[in-house]
Amino acid sequence: MYRHIKAEIDLNALEYNINQILKLVPSDRVMGVVKANAYGHGAAEVVKTLTRLGINRFAVSNVYEALDLRSTNSDCDILILGYSDLSAVAELAKNNITLCVFDLDYAKNLSSVAGQMGVTVNCHIKINSGMNRLGFAVDNAEKFKDEINQVFTLENLNITGAFTHFATADRDSDKNGEFVAEQYKLFKSAREIIASVAAKNGKGELCYHSSNSAATLLDSKIRPSDIYRIGVIMYGLTPSDDMELPFEVKPVMSFKATVSQVKSIKKGDAVSYGRTFKAQKDMRVATVTVGYADGYMRGLSNKGYMLINGKKANILGRVCMDQTVVDVTDISDVKTGDSATLFGEGLPVDELAKLLNTINYELVCAVAHRVPRIYLKNGKVINEIRYISL
Repeated sequence: MYRHIKAEIDLNALEYNINQILKLVPSDRVMGVVKANAYGHGAAEVVKTLTRLGINRFAVSNVYEALDLRSTNSDCDILILGYSDLSAVAELAKNNITLCVFDLDYAKNLSSVAGQMGVTVNCHIKINSGMNRLGFAVDNAEKFKDEINQVFTLENLNITGAFTHFATADRDSDKNGEFVAEQYKLFKSAREIIASVAAKNGKGELCYHSSNSAATLLDSKIRPSDIYRIGVIMYGLTPSDDMELPFEVKPVMSFKATVSQVKSIKKGDAVSYGRTFKAQKDMRVATVTVGYADGYMRGLSNKGYMLINGKKANILGRVCMDQTVVDVTDISDVKTGDSATLFGEGLPVDELAKLLNTINYELVCAVAHRVPRIYLKNGKVINEIRYISL
């Protein structure tokens, strides 16, 4: 493979992180969150590792992710966490994919379309316990009970579970976990109502889940969940800077590019679009084969850095679509073909996230589809996945 740029995925690190999680909760109660192409790491290979470790439940964001996963995994449970286009109902039902039902109108429309298609759809009810993003409101118990009663009477819907999502489980702006506790209390109340309605409608025990990565690590004993939705932590990333982890994690992805040219510029010369950087002295600079089309954020212009030969190379001027120029004046022996670490060993993705005033999640998810994923096991390449341009 031609590797002017690549994302290396360390499957040993992934397995290590998962095994640490499995010391807290058993594999049959873990749901691997593999949305956004497994947070940019490549869902196909990540799912293989999870399956081998006994995890057989997966969560995705949308219809396309669900169908892609089902095409290579026939037996696993798949839950779509968000909205599903009703035109996909027949295909989702055929592929035994569980949908999220988040309000009464959507449930009614889903039931109607499923009836027209002659299918029954498995569903989990989404509860809005305080995130205020998606879900049935539970602040009015009487109204909520009435809505749930109606949901269970709808034809062609098979309600198999209910879930919520915590807004501050990572303790971001909630140091003492008070808001998480309030959300969990509301979810428990909703669970009691749903369980009562389900029993009246001849349904057995449903699956109820609330814990994301942070809640699993911090609260699995005091706020138990039937299923634990494990996402960012298995990729070796901390849910937030405010969170202390119970074990060390190992980042799974390293993002690397290649030096394409090394040259000298003179005092007063400018670099890149807009001439936003002007040399204050004679310098040696290197052009690197990465840009914002690869997911290397333009916001790093004139303030980010990468590692070349183990040393920091500051970005000069604006990050372009496909190329970035860096200062290598004080880095000896830099030459065409050298590797540049954009994040990875020696340069955690969290450092770039701080420079951009964002979170580590965004940067790994942003690594573009056109960047090949190189999968490593015991230091050796075991698989390579690259995009097809046509």
